[in-house]
Amino acid sequence: MVKVDEGDAQLGALEAPYTKLYSVGTSNGQKITIFLELLKKDYIYRKIDFSIDEQKQPWFIELNPNGRIPVLSDVDKDGKRITLHETGVILQYLADKYDTERKYSYDHNDPLWWEQFQWLVFQVASHSPLQGQAHHFVSFAKVDNEYGKKRYTDEAKRIYGVYEIRLKQNNGWLVGDKLNIADISAYPWISRSRLFKTDLSEWPNLQKWVEKIAAIPEVAKGQSVN
Repeated sequence: MVKVDEGDAQLGALEAPYTKLYSVGTSNGQKITIFLELLKKDYIYRKIDFSIDEQKQPWFIELNPNGRIPVLSDVDKDGKRITLHETGVILQYLADKYDTERKYSYDHNDPLWWEQFQWLVFQVASHSPLQGQAHHFVSFAKVDNEYGKKRYTDEAKRIYGVYEIRLKQNNGWLVGDKLNIADISAYPWISRSRLFKTDLSEWPNLQKWVEKIAAIPEVAKGQSVN
């Protein structure tokens, strides 16, 4: 028996092998739980308590120096651990290791892999930072700031327009002809457009895409975690 101690006093050392996700039910956190549910992958969910800044505690900083969720810890039968942060990296890792039939991703030898990578990077680098700021200024900022609300709401809407064009061009998916990790990365954010008081009816293809993904049972289960 091999046990691995990750410094987590709440759960303690765990017997290998296992997959453990440190997370919270934010849009970024939901990306990973949705994908794990779609993969039907057993995993340990460890909720991080933001109210006590648990993500800033030394043991967690050892896992992710950036002090952010989600963090994935994947341990093999010999106790060898791979620890990853950043949602795009985690999604790609899970796809390569566990989506062996490529139901929700494209193989590196497939020309569509580069398109998938492109839209995945677009989501994590351009989409979520801008919509995150829109959420902050519209729904959470303690001081009303009209400039911040307008700037980031306009930018988030511009990004939605990019998705609208792509979905129309590509018959309803971001890449290829199936749900894949690019869609999985974007969906939890767009499904929360209400947080910056935005109605998706302005983008009919995007609205249909959200409704189509929301109807998948594993997606609903992944969003309901925590």
